[in-house]
Amino acid sequence: MTDGQEPRERRLTLVPTPIGNLGDVTLRALEVLRRADVVAAEDTRRTRVLLDQHGIAARLERLDAHTIPTRARELLEEHAWVAYVTDAGTPGISDPGADLVRVALELGVEVEVLPGATAFVPALVASGLPTARFTFEGFLPRKGGSRARRLREIAASHATTVIYESPHRVADTLRDLAEACGEARPASVSRELSKLHEETVRGTLGELAERFAARPARGEVVVVVGPRPHAEDEAEEPGLGGLSAEEAAARLAAAGVRGRLLRGALAALGAPRNVAYRAALDHPDDDDESADH
Repeated sequence: MTDGQEPRERRLTLVPTPIGNLGDVTLRALEVLRRADVVAAEDTRRTRVLLDQHGIAARLERLDAHTIPTRARELLEEHAWVAYVTDAGTPGISDPGADLVRVALELGVEVEVLPGATAFVPALVASGLPTARFTFEGFLPRKGGSRARRLREIAASHATTVIYESPHRVADTLRDLAEACGEARPASVSRELSKLHEETVRGTLGELAERFAARPARGEVVVVVGPRPHAEDEAEEPGLGGLSAEEAAARLAAAGVRGRLLRGALAALGAPRNVAYRAALDHPDDDDESADH
C-alpha cells in the first residue's frame, strides 16, 4: 500500500458458475473473476477451463473441503478481495462454500453472494409439483438411523422436497422414498440440467424406482418429491381400533414391540405399508439404532 492510500475493506465474493452449459455464466460473475485479487476454487483445473474460455488471466488458488481448515484464513488475510467458485452452481449449497463463509465472518470479512446458477431451482420448477413451500435436503445420509429419520421427515412433510443424489444411488434412494412415502407419491427426477442430454422424468415414486432400477441414471441428479396431502393427517387408519398409526405404534412399543416387528404388527392390523413404516421409525429396535454409529 502506498502512502496516503486508504486500506481496502476485505471482501469475499461467492461466484456462481454454470452447472452445465458454460454460456450460463453471468456478466457480473465474469467481472468479479477479472477484478478480484485472487480466485479461490474447489477445483482449479475445472475453473481454469471457464476462465480461459472468457480470456480471464486470474491468479488461481485451490480451496476445497480439505484445504479450507488450513488455508482459508491465511488466504482471506493476505488478499483484500477473494472470489470463490466451486465445481458448479452457487457456492455454499452442498459444497465447501458454507465453511468458507463461516471463516470469513469470524475474521470480519464482508461476504457478498452473486445470484446465479443452482441445480435445485430448475429441477423444482420443471417437476410440476407445488413450489409455494419446499425444503432442500441436499444429499441424504447413506444409511442407518440418520437416513431413516430424514426419510420419515420427508414422508410427513406438507412441503415439496428437493434432494441431490449421485447417479449410482438414485434407484436405491427412490426405493427407500417409495417405502417411506408410499409408492403413489408424485415425484420427478432431473438429470444433466442445462446440458445436451437434459432430462426430467415425472411419475410416482414407485414408477420412478422401477424405471431407474432397470435403466441407471447418468450425470448429476435432482430428485423432487411431492408433499404429503393434508387430508392424511385427519384420517384414522383402518383396523387400529380408532387410533392413528402413531398412537398404535406408541402403545405397541411400550409393550416391547419395536423396529421391524412393530412395522409388521401395524401392517397386520391394517395400516398401509408406508404408514406402518413411518410410524415404526419412531421406535427402532437396538440394532436399528446402532446402525447410526
